[in-house]
This record gives sequence, structure tokens and C-alpha cells, in this order.
Amino acid sequence: MKIAVSAAGQDLDAQIDQRFGRCDYFLIVDTDTMETQAFPNDNRNQTSGAGVQAAGFVISKGARAILTGSCGPKAMDVFNAQAIPVHTGWAGSVRSAVEAFKSEGPGASGSSEDTGSGRGVSGGGGRGMGGGGGKCGRGIAGGGRGMGGGGGQGMGGGRGMGGGCGRKNR
Repeated sequence: MKIAVSAAGQDLDAQIDQRFGRCDYFLIVDTDTMETQAFPNDNRNQTSGAGVQAAGFVISKGARAILTGSCGPKAMDVFNAQAIPVHTGWAGSVRSAVEAFKSEGPGASGSSEDTGSGRGVSGGGGRGMGGGGGKCGRGIAGGGRGMGGGGGQGMGGGRGMGGGCGRKNR
């Protein structure tokens, strides 16, 4: 299976870039052979729409899953529309993340080198919204796979986990 990884460099020893839409490179990795193609992210300096353009680009390269530190809601909408799972919270080298993803399977999230970014991955069908209370924001998760930001529980119809109170939607 081909997966896309946001990276700071052009090979498997590069660090994962925490920003999907504004990362330096996308590595398309075949998880069966570990064959890797590196593409510079030509959209990273756009004033707006970088995530959406980046999502379309990695989909055009055949990516069937995404590993990244974080992914914005508009890029998530693009991936959700194509039923492509996005696994956030990854840190460390691309190689270690891909190896962990391969051993943990489709439910993988984060890594042993996780940054604890307060974001979660939710899976399942349909659209769901988790309500937070107090000063915490609301986690919103789309069908397929989505990101739960803010407080509360981001429910994606099947299973899902919202992240802490680190992000507030206004």
C-alpha cells in the first residue's frame, strides 16, 4: 500500500514534518517494498489553501493513508471525501513511523516518539460532533477518518477519540 508522509527531508531518515499542508516534502512510501518517492511541497508557501492543494497532490500520487503530525480541517475534508485515513500525532523519523504503522495496522495513531499534540484520530462512518464543556472546544470528526481537536469526544460514528483542550473552535 502506498502511504504519504509529511517530511522535513527527502528520504526515510528525514524527520516527520508536523505540518501536513505546509511541510517541506511529501514522501510516498510503498509499505510492502519501502520504495520511496520524494516530492517537494510546492504549495507550502501559499497564503491560503495549502492543505487542500497538498491533499489533492498526495491523492494524485496514489496515497491510501496519511501519516503526519497534524492536518487541518479543510485537508481532512478532502481526505474524508476519498475515504483516505489520516493518522496524526506522528513524530520522529519517517522510517520509524512507517515501520510502526506497518506493525500496528490500520488503527495506528502516533508513535513511540509521539509529541502528545492533543489531537486524536477518529474512525467510522458518517459525520459526528463531540461537545466539549467549559473552556474546551468542540471536537469534530468526519466520516471515514477525522481529527478530534479541542475537548470532548470527537465521534466518527464508529470509534473515535477527541484530543485535549489544546484547541478552541470559535
